[in-house]
Amino acid sequence: MKRYRHKTRVVKIGNVPIGGSNPVAIQSMAKFKTSDLERTLAQIKSLEACGCEIIRVAVKDDSDAAAIKKLKAGIKIPLVADIHFHARLALAAIENGADKIRLNPGNIRKEKEIREIVAALKAAKIPLRIGLNSGSVQGTHVSAGSMSEKLVKSALSYIRTIEKLKFHDIVISLKANNVLDTMQAYRKIAKLCDYPLHLGVTATGSPVKGMIKSSIALGALLLEGIGDTIRVSLTEDPANEVQACRAILESVGLRHFGPELISCPTCGRCEVDLSSLVRELEGSLQGFKKPLKVAVMGCVVNGPGEAMEADVGVAFGKKEGILFKKGKAQGKVSFGSCARQLLNEMEKL
Repeated sequence: MKRYRHKTRVVKIGNVPIGGSNPVAIQSMAKFKTSDLERTLAQIKSLEACGCEIIRVAVKDDSDAAAIKKLKAGIKIPLVADIHFHARLALAAIENGADKIRLNPGNIRKEKEIREIVAALKAAKIPLRIGLNSGSVQGTHVSAGSMSEKLVKSALSYIRTIEKLKFHDIVISLKANNVLDTMQAYRKIAKLCDYPLHLGVTATGSPVKGMIKSSIALGALLLEGIGDTIRVSLTEDPANEVQACRAILESVGLRHFGPELISCPTCGRCEVDLSSLVRELEGSLQGFKKPLKVAVMGCVVNGPGEAMEADVGVAFGKKEGILFKKGKAQGKVSFGSCARQLLNEMEKL
């Protein structure tokens, strides 16, 4: 079934085009001080390996801005410089090769500084992200209304300032710290402009709660056709942010990164250690790229039906199960050999 997608203009971030009909891109942020080159570079390369497609780094001082050039030499994905308070750092980041600049309307508002930054962006031919957060929107001229209204009004005011300078390579983000404000802000801005939208919920809290908040807000917006890049912000290893983004995009059917593993939660009817089998398969499936559906089920209630619906599946009874391939039973399989046989059948497909 063809999906509705909110129409946005195409903006190129390094070698990654976003907006239009391009895939929704996955973004994360390095968590070490940017000038700590060894650790920052190692973290970015690790994020590249697990599927991060755009990386953002904090530029707090001149040493961070200068580090961008060396980081760019060691990575393949585009690098976004996150700028707050000091406009000169945006100019330094551009000079050192950043692929995009993020400005916060809550703390960089002087028109003279904005003009200087936009002139440098034009010369370097790189885009600008106008990034609003609920924690700093109070620093803008907007004070009345709900949080979503404040975010949208502040963004539109900043956009108008930028557009007067005949610059339209813009990406927008409107992040609140709760699901409803975030969703309302993005829905409103989507009706008012055609710039690509970077989705995220800010300051989400602990990893589990953060993933749940982000999954609800981002998943719902993506299903409505809103969103061109996403980040799941966690107080956690950023690799988990990337994995969460991939899971969200797969769950809403927008992208596929490899096999989809379906397994039952188990109950008193299950007579095998299904959890250990699922963990084993998850590790083994990392190398597979084809988007196959694999079902591992623990009992006879829903097991055979789910296994038949999958490309490859197994439904266990007591100690052994029935192996299915493309809806047809292939014979019995023991629990001990199940992972190997499933992988063999996947390789054949």
